[in-house]
Amino acid sequence: MSTIEKALAKQKLAQHEKLENPTEYQAKADNNIQDISSTSAHKKVNINKDKIILNGDRLNERGFIYSPDSAHHIQEEFRHLKRKLLNNAFGLASKTLHNSNLIMVTSSHSNEGKTYVAINLALSIALEQNKTVLLIDADVLRPSLHRELEFESKKGLLEYLLAEVPSLSDIIYSTNIDNLKLVPAGKPHHLTNELLASERMESLAKELAERYPDRIVIFDCPPIIGVTETPLLSDLVGQALVVVEESKTKTDDVKTAVSQLNSEIALGLVMNKTIRSKKDVYGYYGYGYGRKNQ
Repeated sequence: MSTIEKALAKQKLAQHEKLENPTEYQAKADNNIQDISSTSAHKKVNINKDKIILNGDRLNERGFIYSPDSAHHIQEEFRHLKRKLLNNAFGLASKTLHNSNLIMVTSSHSNEGKTYVAINLALSIALEQNKTVLLIDADVLRPSLHRELEFESKKGLLEYLLAEVPSLSDIIYSTNIDNLKLVPAGKPHHLTNELLASERMESLAKELAERYPDRIVIFDCPPIIGVTETPLLSDLVGQALVVVEESKTKTDDVKTAVSQLNSEIALGLVMNKTIRSKKDVYGYYGYGYGRKNQ
């Protein structure tokens, strides 16, 4: 008997069984559905991601705001900074900004403290504002989020941009801070810069803005000068913070960097690594904030 004949015979037998014993046939069908559901549920359990556990004591030791009750001198300063960002994201200014809840943090050059600012800003909002914050390591050339927060590198942004993971939710990791979620940079790739400027990156920003309109999304981006893709990222966000290192960053470099960003976004400058005393030589100090074209 051929394969086709066997299939026809099986179909005929099923139809006969349905006519002769409709109740028993339905029970078998229900069981089959349950088996399929159980299998799907099992698969869903298997793909659940591990929660990223942050070590609060270590973070506090290294100058990060882990607790709302932290004694860090930067606590109040980051509160002041985030109020402006939140007002722009959800207040009246949000009507004039494209993707107002998406914020990029960058600098003119590397090693000026942008990741430090991005992390503390995310922690400050997540711990005190009852707002969910998604912190994304978009500095795919020199990823540092996993190193600074001391967790094992995982699949992240690059895997998504390469379409190696099926959905955005596969690279969003929960943490032991309820309102803080993370997207690591992912594995290195020879097309990292090109991927940041890809249509898939643009679609990612659009999905984050539309799917999570009540969530703050912070991109820790590459430095502006020397990386052509960073200015392109400014077209995807509504706000940008440019970190400036005191006594190191040249004024001309700041002007050059800022001039490359989208003129329609809300732009803030953050002075970092300011000298306060012999015992306190690293931290956040003040800010300047306003539309670039004003």
